[in-house]
Amino acid sequence: MRKGFAVLLLAAFSLTLFMGAAMAEEVVKVGYLAALTGDWAAYGQTELKSAQLAVEEINASGALGNLKLELVPYDFRSRPEDAVNAVRRMINQDKVVAIVGANSSGVNIATAPVVNQAGVPQIGTVSTNPYVTMDESGKVRPYSFRVCFTDPYQGKLIAYFSAKDLGKLKAAILYDVSSDYSQGLREFFIKSYEDYGGKVVADLGFRGGQDVDFRAQLTEIRNSGADVLVLPNMGKEMALIMKQARELGMNDIVFVGGDGYGEFMWEIAGDAMENSYWINHVSPEDPAMQPFFEAYKKKYNDECKEFVNGILAYDAVYFLADAVKRAGKADAEAITKALAETKGLQLHHAVITMDEFHNPKDKDGVVLIAKDGKGRFYKKVRPE
Repeated sequence: MRKGFAVLLLAAFSLTLFMGAAMAEEVVKVGYLAALTGDWAAYGQTELKSAQLAVEEINASGALGNLKLELVPYDFRSRPEDAVNAVRRMINQDKVVAIVGANSSGVNIATAPVVNQAGVPQIGTVSTNPYVTMDESGKVRPYSFRVCFTDPYQGKLIAYFSAKDLGKLKAAILYDVSSDYSQGLREFFIKSYEDYGGKVVADLGFRGGQDVDFRAQLTEIRNSGADVLVLPNMGKEMALIMKQARELGMNDIVFVGGDGYGEFMWEIAGDAMENSYWINHVSPEDPAMQPFFEAYKKKYNDECKEFVNGILAYDAVYFLADAVKRAGKADAEAITKALAETKGLQLHHAVITMDEFHNPKDKDGVVLIAKDGKGRFYKKVRPE
């Protein structure tokens, strides 16, 4: 009888310990905003997988003590209006205390009023337009952050590389008139290009998600005498533009784009992608990123093809986790304060210090060259 009682007592004691540990653990609900369907699905699916990998690693490491990250993903279907609805549901129904994503300037600009009114921090991954973290009056949006560089800097990088490295001084631009990202990058490229001795000889637009035939614009560009075609866009339209340009016999013009590059574009453009250049945030050949690529492949039995989105999503979660650790609790206000105070944080792809507008300071740009079906490291660039 005593033996049975001892067993019962031990079981009760173990249960108490288990319940105490469970009670001590505090869940930090983090929304993840990704385009899992629609035109940007290749980007969004990679981002979510990378974010899930980061959450698993962080929780397994015990680095947050009694805090545990829980990811709450939503598909915004490549549409800003769906993103706004998703963010409202994350905040009001799921009670998230922070949001990571999206990878689009237009989407983050659309959701900014919601998160800033609610007081929930949001971290853009590849959202480069200045108005992601700054309102129209020039004031910082207190709850909006990003881990990528901005369009003014990216536009300057494209201009500097085109004029100084490639020696191309007659540029044509073909941009998406419906995209905040595309319009902003175009504007900042133009501002810097003339400073480096270049001249824009053709400046033409299209409507993303609707236009698939660009031959009229490309014919005008061919007739302009441009020696470089700047593509400040995202996704399949760029691939179609390059393919159609080569079909029109535009074999000498050089394609230069920004961080909208995606590996899936090869499936559409084929050899037309060869020897194009892309200003980017990261290089897949960076030794510091190899553990991430290996872990991603082990978990998903697949290569991380959209590596820019994968790496920045992965590091955005680590950026948030560092802020959560310093905040010490699942509290949106405390986490926001910690994010804003981030200094000298060593992430996997870069060292991050937030400036007064919640942008990373002084990040090098990476130039990728399209070769043999991949975006390969070409050089790092920082404009004069």
